[in-house]
Parts: sequence; structure tokens; C-alpha cells
Amino acid sequence: MSKTALILGASGKIGQNAEHAFASAGWNVHLYDRNSNDVTKAAQGADIILNGLNPPNYHNWVETIPEITKQVIAAAKASGATVIIPGNVYNFGNTPGVWSESTPQRPNSVKGRVRVEMESAYRASGVQTIVLRAGNFIDPERTDCVMNLLHYRAIKKGKLTAPGNTDVSQAMCYLPDWAKAAVQLAEVRAQLAIFEDIPFPGHSFSILELQSVLQDHFGHKIKITQFPWWLFTMLAPFWELAREMNEMRYLWNTSHQLSDEKFNRILPNFVSSSMRSVMLASLPNDMKSNKPVARSLQINGGLKSEY
Repeated sequence: MSKTALILGASGKIGQNAEHAFASAGWNVHLYDRNSNDVTKAAQGADIILNGLNPPNYHNWVETIPEITKQVIAAAKASGATVIIPGNVYNFGNTPGVWSESTPQRPNSVKGRVRVEMESAYRASGVQTIVLRAGNFIDPERTDCVMNLLHYRAIKKGKLTAPGNTDVSQAMCYLPDWAKAAVQLAEVRAQLAIFEDIPFPGHSFSILELQSVLQDHFGHKIKITQFPWWLFTMLAPFWELAREMNEMRYLWNTSHQLSDEKFNRILPNFVSSSMRSVMLASLPNDMKSNKPVARSLQINGGLKSEY
């Protein structure tokens, strides 16, 4: 029996990884043509709608996220498809701990409240929805994920950038693994509830732990430097991204990880990538093996948007 997945936001990080994972698992994959602006029509015949639509740089979340949600719910009702969405950790606010589906959702940011309201709309819709909740995205094939933009922004100079306290653990999500988990959940959706909040455990590590792995990989010391939040604070009144990132700065000083209990119960045979391989995956290509790294260091000293 053929299985069809509609991917919304196919050129984004979530969309690209989901497209590859579903196609590799034998699904028919349809990519949403964002120029058509008709999600309901695109969803006809789909068994799964994977929603990878998201405004870039946090632009206008308050208006855009509800509009995306409304259209996806309507499309799922018309087609009978199950919706899979990438949840995040903004819902939980700044209380450290191991966050699970039963952790109280007490957001302390505008974006956190938007996400809580979004999930509530799916829960109330009657559409089967799987929230596969994850931490910071790591995509080895792109340069616009957290490892490249923040941690490794000066790695060719032998520096690792810390956006917060160096001993604070952060939930990290290796997107090829997340996409593989999305496929496996899609394939057991008949056994799931109408609304499922499933934390994707991924890996959690601190900057100090990342530094240790990098130093072992390179064979020499890696210096830790702090992200220039002072500059983003100064630019916030004039630059939307700086303002929105400042609002989420608290997360980098909130030690957290996602519980693996529910995920392992539903997908007991899931095999994830090792933490070391995930840590090293986003290094520049010429730094992924030890010997070229040393030489490199010596030489160099709305709806149309997606995740």
C-alpha cells in the first residue's frame, strides 16, 4: 500500500531532512509549492502532513504562526492526514530540569506563548497531531544551524563560542535523526493518540563537554570565547533578529534536557547517532579529520518561510 507524505517548507532544515528520510523509507513524497498558497489542495491524498513552515529570524510570529496553524489544520481535516510538527523547548520557560510531556508549560517569552497556543489549537482541532519536540537543531548539510552560526563561528581560529554559561547543558537535536524518528512515528500512527506530545531526546551537552571533544579531535587546546550579546543588545532597537535572539538568551543559561522515557517506549528500537559524531558533524569539511584541521588552523590562525 502506498504511503504519501506532504512536506511543508521543503527547502528548510526540517523539510530537507524530512524529505530525505521519508523518501528513503519508501514513502511517496510531495513537496508543497509555496507559491500556490493552497495547503488544502496540496494535501489531498496525503497520509502525513509534515509542517516545516516557520517564519525566518522569528519574524512576526504572533500573526504568522496562527495563520500557518489554521491552514494546516484545515488541510488535515479535509484530507484525513496526520500532522507532524517540530515542537521546541520554548514552552517550558526558564526552570532547569529534564523536560517531558508532563512538564508544566510556563513560557516566559512571547515566542514561547505563541508555541503553547499553537499546540493548543492542534490539540483542540480533532486532527491527529504528533508534536515531536526537540532542542537546538543541528544540520550537518547546512551552515545556518546553531553549531555553525554560534558555536563554530570562529572555530578556524581555534575558538569555540559560548552563548551562555559554559557548564550549562543544552538539548540538541541532530536533524537526520529527528527526521528518521518522524518517519517511524508516522508508520505507527494508528497506535497513537489523537494528540501526542513526544520529546525527542537527542543529546544534551555543555560548552565544556563540547570543548573536551574538540580538543581530543584536534589534539590541541580550543579556547572558549563569549558570544557578543552586548552588540545584540545595542542593535536590538534597530535589528529584528538581534531583538528576538535577546529574548531567548535565557535558554543558554537554563540547564535542560529532554526526557527519553516516552520516546523509548514508543520507538524502543530507534538507533540514534553517537553524541561525538553529532558534535563534530557541523565542523567545516576541512576540519572533520584531524590532520587537515591542524594545517587549517595554522594557515587561518509568513507562509513562504521555513525552518
